[in-house]
Amino acid sequence: MELKGLHHVSAITANAKNNYGFYTQVMGMRLVKKSVNQDDTSMYHLFYADEAGNPGTDLTFFEIPRAGHTYPGNNSISLTSLRVKNDEALVYWKDRFNKYQVVYEEIIEQFGRNVLYFRDPEDQRLALVSDETNQGVAGGTPWEQSPVPQEQGIIGLGPSKLTVPQAERTVQVLTNILGFRKVGSYASKGGSAIQVFATGKGGTGAEIHVEEQEGLSKERPGRGSVHHVAFRVEDEAELAQWAEKINQARFPNSGLVDRFYFKSLYFREPNGILFELATDGPGFATDEDIDHLGETVALPPFLEGKRPEIEARLEPLDTNQNG
Repeated sequence: MELKGLHHVSAITANAKNNYGFYTQVMGMRLVKKSVNQDDTSMYHLFYADEAGNPGTDLTFFEIPRAGHTYPGNNSISLTSLRVKNDEALVYWKDRFNKYQVVYEEIIEQFGRNVLYFRDPEDQRLALVSDETNQGVAGGTPWEQSPVPQEQGIIGLGPSKLTVPQAERTVQVLTNILGFRKVGSYASKGGSAIQVFATGKGGTGAEIHVEEQEGLSKERPGRGSVHHVAFRVEDEAELAQWAEKINQARFPNSGLVDRFYFKSLYFREPNGILFELATDGPGFATDEDIDHLGETVALPPFLEGKRPEIEARLEPLDTNQNG
């Protein structure tokens, strides 16, 4: 058993319409699924990814309209990064961020890669990371109909950073339970040491970065915070093996959950970070034509019978990306 890398990251937005506008029109990602939170069908669940919604390229958002401001802190997924093809693409993004008045910092080198930190309109903590030197997990293919040229487009998820009060407790889970390996470390912008762990083929699409901050208060999540990070599992048979391993380690967990587009298992590590293990398939084209992903509200079969009442509670959101 070996996790293949990052599967998706799920965050919180207070405004699905504005979120959709930013991630499709400014960031150039494709909305591959417009669905609902299966545990609370009153809220949208939006999935942005590459042209086909390949695993490892999905940044997703739950809409919580009354979500307050995030107070950053400990016990959190404190940074989500997105991959671009090369260093030249980062220069393109600087110009694009100026055009759209996106808050960003200057390009820096970190862990042997060029990185561009920025924020979305809800203060989501983000970074673009260059794949110029990447030799690990391959990226996806940006959507050809994106407003961003394919050469500069986002090709997938980069490393997620965890900020925790006791790094060793998280490290033990990553290495002893999930099979990650330590591949190095670097200094944060504030000077603290950040440990880097990789799984599978490694590289930008398969890393978790762990930052220890002992004196920091616990994060109060809201709009712009991250709910969980998910890791790629080959198939349902392997997911069942992971479930057995996590049970043997006596971690409370969700058991196998059918999300229709993939099968999942959720558990919290000792510092409170929510991890998900998710299968690569069957994928987002299961119930929609590949050319029309994300245009209508997609519901898994077990919610289809409740469609009228579910749609009645959702604010209409026009997502016809083909004009």
